Amino acid sequence: MYKYILPLCLAAWPACAQAGVEPPVPLTLSAALALADEGNAALAAARHEVLALDGTVQQAGLLPNPSLSVERIDTQRANRETTVLLSQPLELGGQRAARVQAARRGRDGAAAVWQQRRAELRAETAAAWFAVLAAQEQWQLAQQASALAQRAATATGRRVAAGKVSPVEATRAQVAASTVKLDLIRAQGALATARARLAALWGNPAPRFERVAGALDGVDGLLATLPELPPLATQRAALAQAPALQVAQLELARRQAWAQVERSRRVPDVALTLGSKRSEELGRSQLVVGLSLPLPLFDRNQGAVLETARRVDQARDEVAAALTRLELELVQAREDYASARAQAQAVRDEILPGARSAYEAASTGFDYGKFGFLDVLDAQRTLLQAQSHYLTTLADAHRAQAAITRILGVEHD
Repeated sequence: MYKYILPLCLAAWPACAQAGVEPPVPLTLSAALALADEGNAALAAARHEVLALDGTVQQAGLLPNPSLSVERIDTQRANRETTVLLSQPLELGGQRAARVQAARRGRDGAAAVWQQRRAELRAETAAAWFAVLAAQEQWQLAQQASALAQRAATATGRRVAAGKVSPVEATRAQVAASTVKLDLIRAQGALATARARLAALWGNPAPRFERVAGALDGVDGLLATLPELPPLATQRAALAQAPALQVAQLELARRQAWAQVERSRRVPDVALTLGSKRSEELGRSQLVVGLSLPLPLFDRNQGAVLETARRVDQARDEVAAALTRLELELVQAREDYASARAQAQAVRDEILPGARSAYEAASTGFDYGKFGFLDVLDAQRTLLQAQSHYLTTLADAHRAQAAITRILGVEHD
């Protein structure tokens, strides 16, 4: 599969040589994924490894070079004998074919590593993009909270001036407004950090974009961006194409190919020699034909054969371990996603409406003198906590969704 897909991907890579710089406009998820594909240095390094192994495959298929030797006996011209020999090593036992196959398996393995890193990068980019979106919405929430707190402080000041409440209430309102302002400063810092982490994925230490374009709960509500997951059996079946498992399986194939190389080396190479011997004393030239064959009396490559056989067993166990690890990670990511999605839906449908209604009632009652400022403050705090919890659970769900994407290696939309 890689030998057909990868060249198409690599052929379109020249634009990826330099680190991406995003335009100073709201950044969409698809744009962030494209920038990461183009500018990530680790992904580019994996690509160069694949291209380098093309040379390994080419080298493995080359025939051994012949050797030319000249031998001269006696320094006197009348008695001189000159022998010219051309020797060509002949690889037997299918050594060259086995070597080429092993080199190709190594290149396929490097291509699988490239695909794995790309899947991981895309999942990491999606998670980082949603982290920016969550931080962005937390910052907007902090701005709203600051505005509400300032409005409450202003209203309390008017009531104090009118003699309706104690000046202590104004002090409390001002302290609450200052506390919310600190939350706003923290939200600004968290947003700047999230933006920097996202831009670092395409090698830009100074992000130009100010915000990302999107909504954590989608245009049409929560289910728009957080759908129900496919059945576990369906996703387990998809693990057969998981990048990490593909890497382990291709490593097994590479080691099996190298085991075949070492087995083929048990057959000794033959060197065929062809030349001419010229005798000045006799005044004639003679054809020289020779054949040399090493005698495998002691070294039959038995140690290397044993080593590669054991490494094949090791790789086979690593494939089984990788499958077990991926299944566990998939189950955990699915549980995290389902839990976060259910929590977000419960907060949106049950908690937020009640908290918003309670705050509006308390705020209205405070304006008419029916409730104290502490009642308003408690209602406001409850509403802000519910909104913050909603954003947190949405971010957790998107992070778990990115983890599933990384495990299965599917493309993120």
